[in-house]
Amino acid sequence: MVKRIGVMTSGGDCAGLNAAIRAIVLHADTHGLEVIGIEDGTQGVYERPLRARRLDPEEFDGILLRRAGTILGTVSHGDPFAFRMPDGSVVDQSDRMIEGMRALAIEALICIGGDGSFRILDRLCRKAGLPLVGVPKTIDNDVYGTDAAIGFNTAVEVAVEALDRLQPTAQSHDRVMVLEVMGRDAGHIAIHAAVAGGADICLIPEIPYSFDKVAAKLAAVKASGRSFALVVVAEAVTTDKGEPIAHRKPDGGIRYGGIGQWLAERIESEIGVDSRVTVLGHVQRGAEPIAIDRVVASALGVHAVDLVVSGRTGTVAVWSRRSVGDLPIAEVVSRTRLVEVNDILVRTALGLGIYVGEIGGDCTSP
Repeated sequence: MVKRIGVMTSGGDCAGLNAAIRAIVLHADTHGLEVIGIEDGTQGVYERPLRARRLDPEEFDGILLRRAGTILGTVSHGDPFAFRMPDGSVVDQSDRMIEGMRALAIEALICIGGDGSFRILDRLCRKAGLPLVGVPKTIDNDVYGTDAAIGFNTAVEVAVEALDRLQPTAQSHDRVMVLEVMGRDAGHIAIHAAVAGGADICLIPEIPYSFDKVAAKLAAVKASGRSFALVVVAEAVTTDKGEPIAHRKPDGGIRYGGIGQWLAERIESEIGVDSRVTVLGHVQRGAEPIAIDRVVASALGVHAVDLVVSGRTGTVAVWSRRSVGDLPIAEVVSRTRLVEVNDILVRTALGLGIYVGEIGGDCTSP
């Protein structure tokens, strides 16, 4: 039987990570398992001395349940098989990281991460012969097979609160307020926030749009007697010509940001309406987890330990229809969960008169 398990958080931070770690430690203790927390993801087993510590149940009171971020730290870079060195060279450091995990004497690993982390760690753990279980977390909510990843609902709550605060100032100054939200290539945060926050327009990466239709919607709002409007746009939305607004990072990755400013400036210059943009950025990551994120994180953490104990590894714990389940890692990482055209939130937005792109709907109604 497994007696010692490792746990790490990997990828971008979000609300609810500490709740998941807490659930893993407390439930592991009921099985007599020792939990080793690995700091900063795979970086903790790359560095020497190793950065890891025993996680005692006594540390995990209700205070930690409420804390944002992760007590273990996390990284969103450092592929073990293509590790970028200080001199810029790229080296396979998988053997060094496997050596580190073996030195910790862990017999299974639980990774709280997204599909990118699962893909990399599945390959690493297979090479090491180490059982792996994944727990999905990402504000983007793009992990296949789970209704909600840890952190998503809190990110939506932050976006809705921003719309609640933007609406009065938009009304006071007769402005269009554009809110740019995160989500990478998925529009889940944007469409949820638009419906809950009473937006007039919601643009997401999955659905093309027409700026002429954006203008028509704003004209319809004005014709109705309302002098302000709320627009939500996801960070990965392109211009109406299909041009992405993003920046290349030093490691070759893409950092989105700027579509909100582009849209606000075009609304001002071409429609003549005073516009302002708010970019939420990492504010969506740093909030204390709301109740549902604490519940999801706790349920998935407990289930992950059960998967390890029962030997059902090589899996990802998922939250589906208010219950837990699990899927093979290979199935989870083979697909990305994007917003579909027939998604209930898209249909709800259309029913509310929100312009969500070129999929039908009447842009002449407010």
